[in-house]
Amino acid sequence: MDYLLNVEKSVSGKRWVGRAYDERTAMALSQRLGVSELTGRVMAARNVTLDDAQTFLNPTLRDLLPDPNQFQGMADGVARVAEAIQNQELIAIFGDYDVDGATSSALFRRFLNGVGAKSTIYIPDRMTEGYGPNVDAMDVLKKQGVDVIVTVDCGTTSFEPLARAAELGMDVIVVDHHEAEVKLPECVALINPKRLDEDGRYGHLAAVGMTFIFAVGINRALREADWFKEGRNEPDLRSLLDLVALGTVCDVVPLKGLNRAFVMQGLKVMARRGNAGLAALADTAGVNEPPEAYHAGYILGPRVNAGGRVGESYLGANLLSTDNAGLAAEIAAQLDGYNAERKELEQLVLDEAITQVDQQDNGSFIIAVGEGWHPGVIGIVASRLKERYSLPACVISLSEGKGHGSGRSVTGVDLGTAIIAARQSGLLVKGGGHAMAAGFTVSQDKLEEFKAFMVDRIGSQIEEQNVIPTYSCDGVISPSGVTPALVEELEQVGPFGAGNAQPRFVLGDVTVQRADVVGRDHVRCFLSDQFGVRLKAIAFRALDSELGQALLQHNGQKLHIAGRLKLDTWGGGTSVQMLIDDAARA
Repeated sequence: MDYLLNVEKSVSGKRWVGRAYDERTAMALSQRLGVSELTGRVMAARNVTLDDAQTFLNPTLRDLLPDPNQFQGMADGVARVAEAIQNQELIAIFGDYDVDGATSSALFRRFLNGVGAKSTIYIPDRMTEGYGPNVDAMDVLKKQGVDVIVTVDCGTTSFEPLARAAELGMDVIVVDHHEAEVKLPECVALINPKRLDEDGRYGHLAAVGMTFIFAVGINRALREADWFKEGRNEPDLRSLLDLVALGTVCDVVPLKGLNRAFVMQGLKVMARRGNAGLAALADTAGVNEPPEAYHAGYILGPRVNAGGRVGESYLGANLLSTDNAGLAAEIAAQLDGYNAERKELEQLVLDEAITQVDQQDNGSFIIAVGEGWHPGVIGIVASRLKERYSLPACVISLSEGKGHGSGRSVTGVDLGTAIIAARQSGLLVKGGGHAMAAGFTVSQDKLEEFKAFMVDRIGSQIEEQNVIPTYSCDGVISPSGVTPALVEELEQVGPFGAGNAQPRFVLGDVTVQRADVVGRDHVRCFLSDQFGVRLKAIAFRALDSELGQALLQHNGQKLHIAGRLKLDTWGGGTSVQMLIDDAARA
């Protein structure tokens, strides 16, 4: 393999590789679109062709939204919910407690309110109920008089709970996007692009995207039934796209095709501040600029998530479904407080997990286990471990003889199928997920056997896929070539996220000037090239890392610096700064 600037091992232990792209396509895109050669190269590296360039830059739902009925189970699910709406039956929305689940629940509740339906939301408690439908919850909903249950972002493998719902006389429709098995649970309809009898074209959608499509199908059925000719106004489904954008970004699904349209159009809706909950959350978090995918994924999303992690699971869905500005402000403040608490808990667990991992031979799979670790933060800690060691990671919280686990994976390793295989082998009480993330419950007496199973299975995947820690870059540039105009042009390739990585570049042979520590643990510096042109740069949370020390103790030695370019409008001006990800000795 050829390494970018011959960097086989950076200060963070990664190999630098240039993103592969077709030079002729890059040049053609540059000429056709009137953009720089660099932007053409970035687009070509993301498999954008001349034919789909305009759709990529300007994706619309009109072009990309599929007919709902092309999905298995959709027609039956739509018919049953439309019937329930017209008969004024009580519909329960059973959602997950993460952002995808909260946005899906809130979206469907808003839609049902808009068409005059009777509905309620049920979000299970992470600590006492765990993920997905459970038998006790089915009993509770029956006592509340529920006739129809729509599960969102869960339910695909909930065999026993859904059988209980059917036994109690309630009809269940599952709207999900998690990995499916050959066997399906007992329900009226299971709508999931990852069903084994689907063609896979829409397997990249988040649950909130599937929920939106489900709402489109129901709305059409109600229109055909003349439901809106009796003094009822048809709802504006486009107003729900802000929730679709938030859930899609936060669930880290690939931002390609329809997802790209959902996010681009949804961020425009979000900027109008029509959702009282999102507006209150933005105010509480201090977001006073047009929202981007970054705000959704790193500022708003974690706060919505905080209720399910360390507070009250239902708060996120309640916030996003209310039209009461006063109530929204109150819930947003609660979630902000829970988010601060979550950060403290996360750091405590992360420190213990790192100490544990550093003392063991990890091989190809990271696993950390702690008695009494808060289950609400183990998913985030798993993500931090994955980033730190560039390997798939699972974190398990033990309590009363059971372990509640969460895992995050790296590109090329399908963690969800490995967890499902472990469950099918009798090693887990329950478990599921998708390629990049999974959750599970394991009995303490099966823990060592489960570890051995995962190490063997994940190790085989890594060997077969030749997975190695790498840092992918879009090219080598110099501070002299970095301008605000270039960064603005590159931003047209966004929104960035999974499946559409933010462009990353290497500044080759630069000198570090004025490196110092700012805030708690950020390292700020200025980088200059051979012409003396300087570029402001910062490495976040890097003080105690190899990267931070390399910047602070450079001793005048030239470095290659890798990172992302961002416009800096601090102080009223417009300049460019680099957000540093990695470095290597020149």
